[in-house]
Formats: sequence, C-alpha cells, structure tokens
Amino acid sequence: MSAPIDRPGKIIAIHLNYRSRADQRGRTPASPSYFFKPSSSVAGTDGVVERPAGTELLAFEGEIALIIGTAAHRVSVEDAWAHVAWVTASNDLGLYDLRANDKGSNVRSKGGDGYTPIGPDLIPASEVDPAELRVRAWVNGDLRQDDETSGLLFPLPQLIADLSQHFTLEPGDVILTGTPAGSSVIVPGDVVVVEVDAPHSAKTLTSGGLRTTVTQGTVPFDGALGSLPAVDDLQRAEAWGSREEAGLPAEDAPAAPAETPATPALDPQLRAKLIAAPTAGLSAQLRKRGLHACFIDGVSANLPGAKIVGTAKTLRFVPAREDLFKTHGGGYNAQKRCFDAVDEGEIIVIEARGDATTGTLGDILALRAKARRAAGVVTDGGVRDFAAVAEIGLPVFSQGAHPSVLGRKHVPWDVDVTIACGGATVQPGDIIVGDGDGVIVIPPSLVEEVVDATLAQEDEDAWIAEQIEAGHPVDGLFPMNVAWRAKYDAARQAVAGVGTSA
Repeated sequence: MSAPIDRPGKIIAIHLNYRSRADQRGRTPASPSYFFKPSSSVAGTDGVVERPAGTELLAFEGEIALIIGTAAHRVSVEDAWAHVAWVTASNDLGLYDLRANDKGSNVRSKGGDGYTPIGPDLIPASEVDPAELRVRAWVNGDLRQDDETSGLLFPLPQLIADLSQHFTLEPGDVILTGTPAGSSVIVPGDVVVVEVDAPHSAKTLTSGGLRTTVTQGTVPFDGALGSLPAVDDLQRAEAWGSREEAGLPAEDAPAAPAETPATPALDPQLRAKLIAAPTAGLSAQLRKRGLHACFIDGVSANLPGAKIVGTAKTLRFVPAREDLFKTHGGGYNAQKRCFDAVDEGEIIVIEARGDATTGTLGDILALRAKARRAAGVVTDGGVRDFAAVAEIGLPVFSQGAHPSVLGRKHVPWDVDVTIACGGATVQPGDIIVGDGDGVIVIPPSLVEEVVDATLAQEDEDAWIAEQIEAGHPVDGLFPMNVAWRAKYDAARQAVAGVGTSA
C-alpha cells in the first residue's frame, strides 16, 4: 500500500449516508455531516483491533473509502470524481461506550489505534461508476452488510464537492463514505472482513478482503484523566443495530414494575455504624426480632479482611435452557444491564441457585462494577478470573473460583427483583453487610434499630471481656445477672460523667 494511504493527511468520515442505515436509525439527515479521524487510527489488512478493558460496545462498519489523487478546492459535483485516485475498503470501527462523551465529534469513540483499517487493494477510480459500487462485510464468515452506492442519501461526488468548499482536499486524504444497515457489535475473537467491488462492471474490480480480528485489552481507562466509558439503552440499540439485537424490550413495551420502592442511598452515619458492627452481632439482633433466615450461606470473601456494606441491587439467573439462552443470553442481557446500572454504594446480589460450578462474573464485569463505585458483589455461585477480580480490588463474596462461562448452567433473566441467594430472600434495597463471618440481609425498616442495638451490645461485650480477663468467672457475668448488670450500669454512668465534665 502506498505511503499516502498508510499515513493520510486527513481522514474525513460521514455520519449517516445509506438509506438502509437511516431507516434503521429512524432519522434521515437533510444534508451530510462529518467528523475527522486521526491518521494514527489507520491499520492495514489482516490486522487486529483491541476492545479496551471495561468496555462492551465495539462495533464494525464496512465502508467504501475514497483516496484523493489531486487537490480539490471548491470543485463542482460534475468535476469532483476526477479528483479521486482510488477506491478501496475500510472498517470505520467505533467504541459506543465513549460515544456520548464527545457527542458528534467522535474523537475518542472512533479515534483509537487501529480503528480505521483500509485496503488491501486499490481500485482505480477512473475505471468505476461511483453510483455502481458495492460494500459487503462478513463477521466470522456470516454476511452482515450488503449494499450499493445506488442506495446513498448523498452521492459520492457530492461529498467531495461539499467538503472542498470548506477546505482543500489534498492527495492522500481519505473520505469514509458511510456504512449501510447491518453494522453491529463485535467481541474478542470475532473476525470481520470488508470488501468493496464493482459488481456491474465488465472487469473484475475488487478491493480484496480487508480482515480485522478483535482482541481483548487488559488496561482500563483512567477516570482521573478523563471521562470513563458509559453507555445507555440508546447507545446499545444503535451499536447492536436494533433494540431487539441488543436484548432490550421494544420501546412501546411497558416497563416492568419494581417489586419494592426504590431505596435511597445509605446515610453516611448509618453506613459508618454498619461498618463498625460485626455481622455476628447484627445477626444476633435480627434473631431477637424473629428473623432467623437472614444469612446468605456458603459464601466467603475473595479479599482477606473485606467488609462490605450497601444496598442490594439484585440479579437473577434461571436454569440453562438453549432456547431461552438464545433469546436472553446474548446482546445486552440482564447481567450486563445490572453491572452497567449499579450505583455507588450498591452491592450486586446474584441468585445462581447455589451452584458453585458456575462463573457468575469475571474480570470485565468486575472492572465495570469498580468503575461504577459498587460496594461489592455477593453471589451464591462461582467467579471466573478469580485472581484478576481480586487484583481489581472489588470485594466479592462467592463460593470460590470456577472457570465456566455464561450459558453452561444459567440464563441471565431479571434485574431488580426479589431473589433467593444462598438460602436467603433478598429484595432490591435490602441492606447487605458482609465480613469474615459471612453475609447477612437486613430489612431497611429495621436497620437503624438493629445496628444501634448491635453497637450497644458490642460495648457491653467488651466490658464483659475486660471482667473475664481480670479473672471473674463466666457464670452470672455472661449473660449478666442483676448484680453484674448494676455494676455495668454504674461503670457506664461513670464514663458518661467523665465525658460530661470534660
């Protein structure tokens, strides 16, 4: 490939230009609009592109690329095509996780290294009719895009003439002319091939197959430097191509009602009390109030000494069934929606039916929860990438490590519903506390009463421990009889008096 294409002076891309794509998006622009891509984004044929750690919506876009041969400045539509030297294939890759951050400029979402593969072969522009070109794209051998320039909203010569009235197009500049319907999300391991040809020409004129393989990145974005990846249902639907492909309900479908009213974030003072209160003491106070099934059994922390406190955000898996996994396992499924929507201070609680032979989350979802400032995760299943999740620093209480991927035992089904986790019923907004003794669930209506009683009992137990260390027998002291209770009350009053006089 010639040097000007390896390092073009300018890469100009159009936002929306095929009728099929406009119909898919539900909007038709009155005139073309553009954005620039950095020359450092150019990659050649049979290359790789990295999906950054902590992201999910890398999408391919097969496009026809025009390479300028002679300078064009304020040229007419009739003369515009004469300034094009070559036609070839391109893949206008984009990361929708960053799309909203730069609005229409697409600086970061479309500017990544390797996000503009071009080639491999050049078709002489003088030998083709710009109205009779075709672009096709395959993912893992399946044809995903197939459209011709007869379906453009703005013909190719018009783009050149329009751009040239604003700035000079120079030799080697590249114009990406839009993508048809069929663009969608690609994941690590996928292979995309894009080809441009002239199917109605008497000669065989083709760009050859432009091949790009997706790999998984390991370095997340640093939020201290700039905005972090963030997606919503609009970005998901547009990245996948439709709400259905993204696993989202139809726009006119009523939202499922929440099973319980939304619970506000924990008050900082209440959170501080809960951090100071051990689960053993909290569970004892719950038992005194008749709640005996508040334990999430069988789970332990991935980080030694971890303590988690937060409100529950629930995720429910159902047993694996092939037809249900086909409709609910792919796309923007319930598992992804849960980790994308968790708020600061919330704890994701997962119903995995107590099956330790399942990987209910891995390092990518852990990164997402960490970026969202989740307080932790509790699952009665297993965890993939166990060491990597621990290294990320996200506290996770689980049944331990297991390498299985989603779909082996479960289908992600519901978010923010009442679930069963480790033998305990958990509702959205319930208070979750976990430490070395395990994880318990506290109804929000009881939490203030229970934590205050727990801390009071902790003070009492500490005083009792002092007496036992001083040589007093346990009998009558633990629990305290009337005499010892009177001594304890007197000691407390003495301490309070000292504090008051001070």
